[in-house]
Amino acid sequence: MENKIIPYGRQNITEEDLKAVVETLNSDYLTQGPKIEEFEVAFAKYVGSKYAVALANGTAALHLCALALDVKEGTKVITTPITFAASANCIRYCGGEVVFSDIDPDTYLLDINKVRTLLEASPKGTYQGIVPVDFGGRAVNLEEFKALADEYGLWIIEDACHAPGGYFTDSKGAIQNCGNGKNADLAIFSFHPVKHIASGEGGMITTNDEELYKKLLMLRTHGITKNADCFINTKDFAAGAENQTAYPGWYMEMQTLGYNYRLTDFQAALGLSQLNRADEGIDRRRAIALKYAEAFTDKTFIKGQADSIEGHAYHLYIIEAENRVGLYNYLREHKIFAQIHYIPCHLMPYYRELGWKEGDMPHSENYYKYCISLPMYPTLTDEEQDFVIGKINTFYELQS
Repeated sequence: MENKIIPYGRQNITEEDLKAVVETLNSDYLTQGPKIEEFEVAFAKYVGSKYAVALANGTAALHLCALALDVKEGTKVITTPITFAASANCIRYCGGEVVFSDIDPDTYLLDINKVRTLLEASPKGTYQGIVPVDFGGRAVNLEEFKALADEYGLWIIEDACHAPGGYFTDSKGAIQNCGNGKNADLAIFSFHPVKHIASGEGGMITTNDEELYKKLLMLRTHGITKNADCFINTKDFAAGAENQTAYPGWYMEMQTLGYNYRLTDFQAALGLSQLNRADEGIDRRRAIALKYAEAFTDKTFIKGQADSIEGHAYHLYIIEAENRVGLYNYLREHKIFAQIHYIPCHLMPYYRELGWKEGDMPHSENYYKYCISLPMYPTLTDEEQDFVIGKINTFYELQS
């Protein structure tokens, strides 16, 4: 075991996955083929949304969400500092202003009370949107955020990259899946290899809003549409001839400035194959989380750890530990590659240049001093997890 690398996360590629990809590689389409829509339909069904749009990656998904919601210079959007930078950067791509708000130290999620305080301190209309993040796989209570957003006329983009298969229970006792579109205008997912569903790279936007869905389809493909119902130019112009009763088959229109953010068919085939066993992976992640939780209960060196709660998707299992740097280095010496999620976004040099500074987000900054993400992926064996737990305990025994 000492010579085996144990990463914090990893993909699991099966024979079924390989077969699905090879079949698509041998088909007539490598991109813009039938597997894209098949994946979209299946994913929408999985999370419970009306529509899904497959994209090149999660960052592209965030960018198109911001564009579809008309983020521009002067748009002010609230998000958490404890997230991957893309959650905030998507607003900056469009010229908007990112306003960070602190986390709840118990959940590590955007604190709704802090957000309310921000909104109450300014006239209505100051802010336009919120980007809550299902950090680590724990679902944000979007029912509460939607009520707040509606009160102030804000839209919501749910960053659910960590949480396919995650959910919260609403005030009526109903399960609300991450990305189902009931309480957010748009939601986004990532299919990076360390995520629940891997397609190499890849992302998805889900929504229940038909107009936003149509805008997203156009934005992901250069701003071009082939839908005759949407054409602006006349049939005569399109055909280059007079008295035309239909648009010719070749015709298309670029109606806005879009991007090439498309997913390939073979990536979609891989994602679809992985989606077929997504629930199995979630079950295994939850079992791993429960074992970690039980192993570190009442340990004096643990300041906090990810709750073992219903609905958590467990992309990450995080503990807050004393002497985090020492633990990180000790684990790496034994080929356990734990990771840190995340350096607070507001203290990245780019955002410091925009005026953010230490002390602005005390809960986020305190969390960063202690957090460390332990190995968490479905193929982590019991033996490997025991090895990780044993090394953590040994490290602190050596410190005493």
